[in-house]
Amino acid sequence: MPHPPEGPEPDAAARNAPGPQARVELRTYFPTPVAVTELPDAPSLNDALRVAILAREATEPSTEHSNLGGWQSSWEMQSWGGAALERVLAVAQDVATRLTADRSGRPVRINWKINVWANVNRSGHGNEFHTHPGSYWSGTYYVDDGGIGSNPALGGAFEIQDPGGVGPAMYAPALAFNFPPGLSVGASELIQPRAGMLLLFPAWLSHAVRPYTGDKTRISVAFNLSL
Repeated sequence: MPHPPEGPEPDAAARNAPGPQARVELRTYFPTPVAVTELPDAPSLNDALRVAILAREATEPSTEHSNLGGWQSSWEMQSWGGAALERVLAVAQDVATRLTADRSGRPVRINWKINVWANVNRSGHGNEFHTHPGSYWSGTYYVDDGGIGSNPALGGAFEIQDPGGVGPAMYAPALAFNFPPGLSVGASELIQPRAGMLLLFPAWLSHAVRPYTGDKTRISVAFNLSL
């Protein structure tokens, strides 16, 4: 006599069948803000900054901080950067103030203290991962992207690391969180610089500049805003 097919009883199968999808409220805590803005008067600002920075490079030895090759000025660029630099810093301070609040979410007015320096990178130059202790916001303004704005294959991308650490990548490198900010969890994000772009980010965010492989000259201005 044939045996009945094995398997769960019909009522058990019904109990285990998937029902309607549960409604999920997705909350994302502890954000990492990175502001990107373009200066509308960048062409004229960049012309003035390029002249001032390259003239300074010709007379002042490079400092050595995070830079891997290239030239980096001292932190007193405000004394020689001129009106073009003041315009860039005014925009940076305005963005920083708009993105800063007290713990109740109320706007604040801060008289930011600033230190600022210039960077000149050529073929093979970049910056190792680092942070900017002693500051609240840090930023970079791109005077000349060396051609990478139109050709990302030349390298030189601005790279930021997940401040939450390795995340799930330590256990399952191929998996991530299924929402747009979660796809790079435990890894890095790349921002492609272009002339006239200003980046603003928390000073504690670990960042680097990937080596540039082009044959032109990349010029940028970096700054810190503190209280």
